[in-house]
Amino acid sequence: MCKFARLVRSRDMDDADRLFRTYHAPLVRYLTRRLGDRDWAEEVAQETFLRALRHGPVEHERAWLFAVATNLVRDEARKDARRRRHLELLREEAADAYVEPEPTSLERAQEAALARRAVDALAERDRIALLMREEGLDYGEIAEALGLSVGSVGTTLARARRRLVEAYEALVGGRGRDSHAS
Repeated sequence: MCKFARLVRSRDMDDADRLFRTYHAPLVRYLTRRLGDRDWAEEVAQETFLRALRHGPVEHERAWLFAVATNLVRDEARKDARRRRHLELLREEAADAYVEPEPTSLERAQEAALARRAVDALAERDRIALLMREEGLDYGEIAEALGLSVGSVGTTLARARRRLVEAYEALVGGRGRDSHAS
């Protein structure tokens, strides 16, 4: 019997199934954007749902799930720092041996990398608030998940958007100077 089935009694199966069907896809999208890795996002989402099953019913399911997932990511980030450094070294080695793709796909990859770097440059609360809003959470849910007042969510999002634009423009400007210097 799998770990999931052992934790869930038959009468709870319908509620667990509903919870999973309702929130799995948005939670994985949020986590994928947050982590930049779909497989890791799936693992964190699975752990989030297991914790939800152990915890039992909550009043605001979506906000609770996103808060738990965010906390799991924070906890895992501490352990993951060494692994990321190692992966970066491997990526650099692979990049040296990598044959460049056609220019259009390269440009798209560069734009995506710049956008990801701009998002990563944001303060954690700003980044999380933007990603949660992008996933469709309302101000109340974001406030609950991040421990903010509902009134401060709009300010947080506006500041995060402004800083995201500034970070992206700085990265694009830096890239433009690099290409002219070549």
